Amino acid sequence: MAENMTEDEVRDKAREILGLNNHGGGVAIVGVGQLTTFNQLGFKGKLDKPDGWYLPSAKTDTAVVLETKASKIALGASQVKELLKNIRIMNAKYEHVVGILYNGESTRVFKNGEEYKEKGSEKLHNIAYYTALFNVDHIDKQRIYELTARINNCLHFEFGIRNLYHRMIFTACALVAKRYDALMVSGMDYSEFHNAILNCLNKELLRDKHQNQKLGLLADVFSEIRMNLNVNSEDEKEQEHVKDLISIFIDWVTEISDCLNSDAWRGEDVMGIFFNEFNRYKKKSESGQVFTPEHITDFMYKILEVNQNDRVLDATCGSGGFLVKAMANMIDEAGGVNTEKAKEIKQNQLFGIEFDREIYALACANMLIHKDGKTNLEQLDARSEEAGKWISSQNITKVLMNPPFERKYGCMDIVENVLDNVPPHTPCAFIMPDKKLEKTGKKQKERILKKHRLKKVIKLPEDLFFGIGITASIFVFEAGVPQDDKEFFACYMKSDGLATVKNKGRHDVYGKWAAIEKHWVEVIERQSGEDTCQWMDPAKHLSYQMPQKPFEIFEEDFRKTAMDYLMFQQDIDSKALGEKLLEMTLYSSRVNADGETVTVTMLKGDNDDDED
Repeated sequence: MAENMTEDEVRDKAREILGLNNHGGGVAIVGVGQLTTFNQLGFKGKLDKPDGWYLPSAKTDTAVVLETKASKIALGASQVKELLKNIRIMNAKYEHVVGILYNGESTRVFKNGEEYKEKGSEKLHNIAYYTALFNVDHIDKQRIYELTARINNCLHFEFGIRNLYHRMIFTACALVAKRYDALMVSGMDYSEFHNAILNCLNKELLRDKHQNQKLGLLADVFSEIRMNLNVNSEDEKEQEHVKDLISIFIDWVTEISDCLNSDAWRGEDVMGIFFNEFNRYKKKSESGQVFTPEHITDFMYKILEVNQNDRVLDATCGSGGFLVKAMANMIDEAGGVNTEKAKEIKQNQLFGIEFDREIYALACANMLIHKDGKTNLEQLDARSEEAGKWISSQNITKVLMNPPFERKYGCMDIVENVLDNVPPHTPCAFIMPDKKLEKTGKKQKERILKKHRLKKVIKLPEDLFFGIGITASIFVFEAGVPQDDKEFFACYMKSDGLATVKNKGRHDVYGKWAAIEKHWVEVIERQSGEDTCQWMDPAKHLSYQMPQKPFEIFEEDFRKTAMDYLMFQQDIDSKALGEKLLEMTLYSSRVNADGETVTVTMLKGDNDDDED
């Protein structure tokens, strides 16, 4: 044991961590002590004395009871028995009771009578962590897809916001406003609605600008959005139409916001889903940004073995999909959004760079929606010396990226700049076209491999980027370690189990991805276990190599070649002859079947009695 604490000291420590005091602001009766009986707390006739309590006013909410022990006492069967008795007492009034057993170092948690052993349960957290344990444990993604499609169509056709990213930013800013309890209600005119969002943005951004000055760009971009809807019309019917549209929009945004605010959030990148869904409706002129499918961001997180203590960089972060996924998984590992570690992760362990002004605004909005306005986001050219200096100052431990594929955006220049500026031995994973590294200029390729080691290449399913027509691989490097002609591991994930749904892109409709992901994470970790596994010489190839079918020749091939030559000598048109033979076989022949034998007899001339 790190400390030899008395029970009183443990109780005081628990009070501090849980955030319990002697008043609950009318929402709950809360406290910590050793003299108060259950009878005094409203449980008639029960003289047992809890060490701590959280009794909400609403009996449908979750209640909490605390049992503390001195640090020298192990949390065994007798201690559990005592706690379970207190849970049963509180169950007389509350359907949901969380019991906490704590000795200053170890923690055991019980939901009613069942022990809770999920991630983070071994540590003591703020009371909010425990009151959320009985909440719904899933988010309705399909509903979010439906609402997103409605919002996109409404903004495009009714509001007249033609630009894809402007529609996304407009909606994202509304979600930020809802997240921070801005007054957005049915019956608003456009001016009231617009000002409610803008005022909320300016208020919330002000709190975080001391860490990230460029957050103010979000409000600027929102203010610049233009639409074809006449929001200032003096016509009463038009005014009512605008109000109706705003009311409908607010209802949709509120429903999505409820999902985002829900304690049911368990790692789903809801805004990633949202942005990717918008992206399905883009025009060709709006191409250039390729959003990484959510299941692949999660897959890359796992193959790079990111954990809750990592400092994660995405130097081409787009709308922030990789960062949000990393944040979600890291927080889940830490025990959930209500832990102190979650605050640390959000504020100090996520780093992003985005060059495009409007996409950067989306990334800022995405972070704010997840109550993370302080994430270290920078609007920079990831190829620049300035970006390199910024990266080198952040002590990055893992890199997850999908850099722009096109040469004009400097894909390999970005990759090289990142590798050059993260600490030695940093694992870095990049999604790039299959042959991108192989087709890089000789000097740059030599320069990269002289300083950094390519360790793994995972070729992804060919239909991964729906509608893009690009085949891609994950390239995993170890920064600051020269290749020195060492071989790298390569494999090919032929399928991810997802299916194309009309007008909705690719989805895991058959529930295959979880098993496929688990299998491939194990294959990549072991570097074996699949017939597609390869070990490649970097001097010969820098990509996964599709197996070549062995050359074979059959007797039929020989006969065909000989026949082709004879017909050539006789000046016979082989194509015309083939067509004539087919016609005669189908229409001028007799077919007889005898057992397993079928005999085709071709007739000569017009006399059915003459056989050829």
